Amino acid sequence: MTLTAEPTNARADLLTRSPVASARGWVGAAGVASLGAGAIHATAIAVHAEHRPAALTFVVVATLQLGWGAVALVRSSRVVAVAGVVVNIGAAVGWVVAKTTGIPFIEGLDVTEAVQAADALAVVLAASSALVATAVVAGAVDRWARFPASTSGLRGAMTAASILVTVLTMWGMAAAGTHAHAGVDTAAGHGHESTGPGAGPSSAQAVAPVPYDPTRPIDLGGVDGVTPQQQAAAENLVAITLVRLPQWSDPSVAEAAGFSSIGDAFTGVEHFVNQSFMDDDVILDPDRPESLVYDTSAGGRRLVAAMYMTKPGLPLDQAPDIGGKLMQWHTHENLCYNAQGKVRGLTDAAGNCPPGLVKPVSTPMIHVWIEPHRCGPFAALEGIGGGRIPDGETVNCDHAHGSA
Repeated sequence: MTLTAEPTNARADLLTRSPVASARGWVGAAGVASLGAGAIHATAIAVHAEHRPAALTFVVVATLQLGWGAVALVRSSRVVAVAGVVVNIGAAVGWVVAKTTGIPFIEGLDVTEAVQAADALAVVLAASSALVATAVVAGAVDRWARFPASTSGLRGAMTAASILVTVLTMWGMAAAGTHAHAGVDTAAGHGHESTGPGAGPSSAQAVAPVPYDPTRPIDLGGVDGVTPQQQAAAENLVAITLVRLPQWSDPSVAEAAGFSSIGDAFTGVEHFVNQSFMDDDVILDPDRPESLVYDTSAGGRRLVAAMYMTKPGLPLDQAPDIGGKLMQWHTHENLCYNAQGKVRGLTDAAGNCPPGLVKPVSTPMIHVWIEPHRCGPFAALEGIGGGRIPDGETVNCDHAHGSA
């Protein structure tokens, strides 16, 4: 009896249909998707360079996705597939958190942003890579490989998919390079999109935003949705405050003019208020500021900001719109004062003060800092000092002009 060798083409066809060959192809496909996501994230590094923690985060994510994608093209073990699931699921989950709540321990990603085309494509590629890698880990591709019809044209389909991913990645990288990273929190998100007052074709975007530095010319440009008029008004307020507010640097001079401390120095900042300035019709005037903010964290008192206030009782939604999205008025409705005007507690869940303490009349106010601040020149204080903001808005942290 003569044994006839199996035709070479037949052996190749059997190998193509084998579970091992199938798994290799699917892991490679997941690798291509991961490479695409990593390339887009690598492009985003420079866009977020003004916030080093955010930039370093993109460096790590891009390195992991690119590195795993390269390995996946040459190795197809389940261990490799598991690593791909971890890397790309992690990237996708991080994206969801950054877009919905912000990542508080990573500056530059600590507030929410509007979803844009480039980052949406990156998360779709990452999720697709993780999904395919999960199928490999679960053995699904092994089961598919047992059916010859299901593997017909597999190479052609994966080649077409790779070309599509490459084209999409190139487009995503170009889009990421023009990512709108204005960095001002508004009701619409992180300042990338705006439908509120001041939005439109007259918005001031002529130059890239620069950090606020009181020792240099004031430039609050580059924020989407802020008109040239609003930018000019905001810059003028900062400029006049820088020039005139230092007359109150000596607390004794301020006290002689009628200012008194509200007794909050233990927090690291201390507010001095002037009741006569609060009761007059003058606002946003460093010669008659309603409140002064001193830094007490290093001992002593160092003047760092004015806290301008409207007439007591003015509704928050009627506060003057001076600088558009650059400025955000707030009120304090959770502080309780004693008869001497000192803060001595907070309101309870029902909004009431303990016996013997009272809440002040709700009054809109805004800070203007004469020192760099991580949230820009109009930042409110963090924590309980941040106060209440207009309904529908999120706390304004102007990363575009904030200090590093």
